[in-house]
Amino acid sequence: MILEETIQKLVEMKLNAMAAMLRERAAAPSTEPLSTEEVIGLLVDREWTARENKRLHRLLKDARVPGGACMEDFSCEAGRGVDRPFARVLGSCQWVRAKQNVIVLGATGAGKSFLGGALAQAACRQGFRALVIRAPRLLQQLAVARADGTYANALARLAKVAVLVLDDFLLAPMTDVERRDLLEVLEDRYDRSSTVITSQIPVKSWHQAIGEASIADAICDRVVHNAHLVTLRGGSMRKKKAVAPEVTETKT
Repeated sequence: MILEETIQKLVEMKLNAMAAMLRERAAAPSTEPLSTEEVIGLLVDREWTARENKRLHRLLKDARVPGGACMEDFSCEAGRGVDRPFARVLGSCQWVRAKQNVIVLGATGAGKSFLGGALAQAACRQGFRALVIRAPRLLQQLAVARADGTYANALARLAKVAVLVLDDFLLAPMTDVERRDLLEVLEDRYDRSSTVITSQIPVKSWHQAIGEASIADAICDRVVHNAHLVTLRGGSMRKKKAVAPEVTETKT
């Protein structure tokens, strides 16, 4: 009776993991008795682990990390441009703590989006808020926010994200409004948080691709100079993962 009352009180206090473990121990066969300190330690560890798992799940959901993207599964084959030691450095997220950026370059299918998502996933696992979004979609969302009067709120939300992954940067020409919107986003983040940019365009060509020299200078100045540059090489990873076509038998 006393045990059930205790469990109910734990549930009412939203200490559900503690309550579940207490029920498990009550239902389990008798074993070597534990001290009070050991029992309390086990209960607290269970609750702490459950809350950390919920927090990670929430961070990953909010970050919109592509399914399966993680640093452990990133290919570090010879000639890819990223060896295993450097991948471990990126996965440690020290660059996030230092408020640095990462630029990932490569051809279509080289694994840029996967690496960007994997970096966001690694950041979430270390407790940082992240967001993965295609650059064209972000600029579209900012245009809608300006039209409905929520532009300032949208910028404020982006500024609070510790790791912002802008995928497919410069995939299409930018309008003057889009250039200025991007500059606003990067200005809010400069020296306060980290930005990951994936692009097919080499950094040396960004000025020309962005257009408007003064804004291009400002954008590049806030991203490039404190960034780790990753250039992915090799064939398309999508082609490597594609299912081999069936061989049809020909009649003679």
